[in-house]
Amino acid sequence: MDGICLELARQVGTSQQGEAEVERSLIRRAQRGDRAAFDALVRRYDQEVLRMTLKIVRSPDEAQDLYQEAFLKVYRSLGQFRLESRFSTWLYRVVMNVSYDHLRRQKTRSEVQATENQDGQPDFAQTLADDRPALNPDRALAAGEISRRLQAALARLSPRERMVFELKHCQGLKLRAIGEMCGTSEEAAKNSLFRALQKLRVDLRDLA
Repeated sequence: MDGICLELARQVGTSQQGEAEVERSLIRRAQRGDRAAFDALVRRYDQEVLRMTLKIVRSPDEAQDLYQEAFLKVYRSLGQFRLESRFSTWLYRVVMNVSYDHLRRQKTRSEVQATENQDGQPDFAQTLADDRPALNPDRALAAGEISRRLQAALARLSPRERMVFELKHCQGLKLRAIGEMCGTSEEAAKNSLFRALQKLRVDLRDLA
């Protein structure tokens, strides 16, 4: 039995090494201007990047715009990437920077668009009233107001606080990973999350 487990582990390790080498080859070719190689890199990460942007902005149209902007930035700066580090970490950091800039621009707007909530709601919001159409009108109206309050409260967070909150509570990432993706430390990400939760509790205290 132990021999079978060891063989399976060896096969998995070999497969992962092979995948890593394929990715490194694609990166090298893309850095030399091979568009097909870059397209292959995009296909490896496109769904994860799109899910990430959608979790941050909650709007499919805005998420698609951020997705395109992020990969355009990756295409333009790929020559700066060094193969000593993980490509996925570098890519996600680019996505985070693009998203952070978007949230910062959004913060200056006088009106914040309330978008329909996606799956993976924040922990403290999971006990809020359901707003399915099948419910009675009064309850649906109250749930709609709660959703608007939540979106408005999120919009009042700083761009970094909102990003850390979304990545932690909506995407389920660990603080260490969030820190790496945002180009900061785990402790800094933890502090941003703490400030975000404190502000949300104040803004939504009457809904508890």
